[in-house]
Amino acid sequence: MAAPGTDDHDAKPLDVITIGRSSVDLYGQQIGARLEDVGSFAKSVGGCPSNIAIGTARLGLRSAVITRVGDEQMGRFIREQMAREGVDERGIVTDPQRLTALVLLSVQNDADFPLIFYRENCADMALCEDDIDPAFIRTSKSVLVTGTHFSKPGTAAAQKKAMAIARESGSRVVLDIDYRPNLWGLAGHGAGDERYIASAEVSDTLKAILADCDLIVGTEEEVLIASGESDLHAALNAIRSRSQATIVLKRGPMGCIVYDGAIPESLEDGIVGQGFPIEVYNVLGAGDAFMSGFLRGWLRGEDHRTSATWANASGAFAVSRLLCSPEIPTWSELTHFLAKGSPHHALRRDEEINHIHWATTRATSIPRLMALAIDHRRQLTDLADELNVDHGRIAEFKRLAAAAAARVAAGRPGYGMLIDERFGRQAFFDAAKQGFSWIGRPVELPGSRPLRFEFSQDIGSQLVEWPVDHCIKVLCFYHPDDDAGLKRQQQDKLLALYEAARRIGRELLIEIIAGKHGALDDDTVALVLDEIYALGIKPDWWKLEPQASSTAWANIERTIRQHDPLCRGIVLLGLEAPAEQLRAAFKATADTPLVRGFAVGRTIFIDAARQWLAGTMSDDDAVADMARRFSALCETWIACHDDPEGTGSSPPAASLPAE
Repeated sequence: MAAPGTDDHDAKPLDVITIGRSSVDLYGQQIGARLEDVGSFAKSVGGCPSNIAIGTARLGLRSAVITRVGDEQMGRFIREQMAREGVDERGIVTDPQRLTALVLLSVQNDADFPLIFYRENCADMALCEDDIDPAFIRTSKSVLVTGTHFSKPGTAAAQKKAMAIARESGSRVVLDIDYRPNLWGLAGHGAGDERYIASAEVSDTLKAILADCDLIVGTEEEVLIASGESDLHAALNAIRSRSQATIVLKRGPMGCIVYDGAIPESLEDGIVGQGFPIEVYNVLGAGDAFMSGFLRGWLRGEDHRTSATWANASGAFAVSRLLCSPEIPTWSELTHFLAKGSPHHALRRDEEINHIHWATTRATSIPRLMALAIDHRRQLTDLADELNVDHGRIAEFKRLAAAAAARVAAGRPGYGMLIDERFGRQAFFDAAKQGFSWIGRPVELPGSRPLRFEFSQDIGSQLVEWPVDHCIKVLCFYHPDDDAGLKRQQQDKLLALYEAARRIGRELLIEIIAGKHGALDDDTVALVLDEIYALGIKPDWWKLEPQASSTAWANIERTIRQHDPLCRGIVLLGLEAPAEQLRAAFKATADTPLVRGFAVGRTIFIDAARQWLAGTMSDDDAVADMARRFSALCETWIACHDDPEGTGSSPPAASLPAE
């Protein structure tokens, strides 16, 4: 068998296939509370092999997972999250007879992490030999099996079949001992956090598969159970007597030791990677992050010391944060940390690293965004008052706007909507069914300067109720020449919103309109952005007014790239400009790659709104009118950016292929 890293990287399309547990983890969000007292939970994908599949994908490996999930919402969540993380999901089997496994966990203190496994007859424990496709196994450079799935005959047979196919095809076999006494039936339901109970049955089961492994990874307790010994040195020698595998001994905050060949008399004489002393916030999931980091090195042919260092660093990230798979670092994050370190003992308090983590784990890529903005409140209430129409009709009109945007988008990526909560609640529900790439919603009190939030100044308590994929939008009238006191008030509001958005995990778009309160020259908006970035605010998106020159756009792009090269980009606002004026504004951004699209409203809907509210336009005609105008703007944008000369040679929006 080839040594790790010696075969061609592209010889097999996958680096690793993990096999076994897949659950939904529900983490108590009240730190320091008993599980009995937890009031709210954060949801994530869990289960050792599923976490490792996600972790290795984040670190740049091509990973897949073989498991089972239920035919219900939690099973679909796992499948969808794997796809978002870039994990090949072909090996995920949907089991119509069983529910997806659940785990409830809490962080009671830095040593106690109570957890309850809901796994009675669950889907992943029904994995069987028929779920192992030999052709699929042969596509991977390695297969990772886990201890828990040797606890039942059916799952054990499935893993053994995968191991045999892997070895026959020249792929490597990795064992994560992953010992949970509770999952072997050795502890009660309330003892999910029990780490070690000696068992001859478990030891005999694990010993039988050691010879077929190329890499064996476990904690001290896991090495003991895999060997059946009670002394660590004797345990390592017992494993070595059965297997020539590389053995990695995980030692928690002390890092790890790697053993190739004979076990030395002094265990410290193994290969030790660099350690990272950090605050332990939650140890659950640290081993899966560790394994992800080690595999990134081991499967890419790095020396053991390097692989161990990457593993230790990845584990350090996991123990410094709350959840499991969501906390595993990305490759960008890991390399930044290894190059620059952190001044924080508690890594979760490092804002620079947190931003890299946030920006490199965003759920979707949105290289182009064409949005219909119908978040207007004051303009529509003014129109309704002018026409002597009840404000309740505005909500009905916004549903028509959502239908118009959906007609143009036709389920394709790159389209979105801005909808407000005051009048757009039903429109939100309509839009949610359409598969838009992006939905934003405003939080500002319309027209407020200094900035105020619309419903409550306690913005964080509002945002927690939002769907996780809704983007916060805030409009701030801000000019570099504003009075210092006004600036402070504006900045304080923006900073409070940014901190709340990051804390609860929602994307943020900041809309800046500078031209209504001062001159707009080549440096104006770039100076505004520079002042906001100086506060430590790094929004996911900017929404900006059209600029007078290419120099202004160049200055804006340079400012953003200097402060935040991970920014999603800029969308243009319309300010009720006529279509020809917008076309000129679109063309002016053709040489500014950070301008990703537009979010335009009144240019699209104001005529239809006036006629429909006045009772002179039907629902169907209003939808058709807005769809026509929105489609025309989309065609214009595409022509100006995919076809910068504006010759119109690009296909119209309605016939564009999926991106």
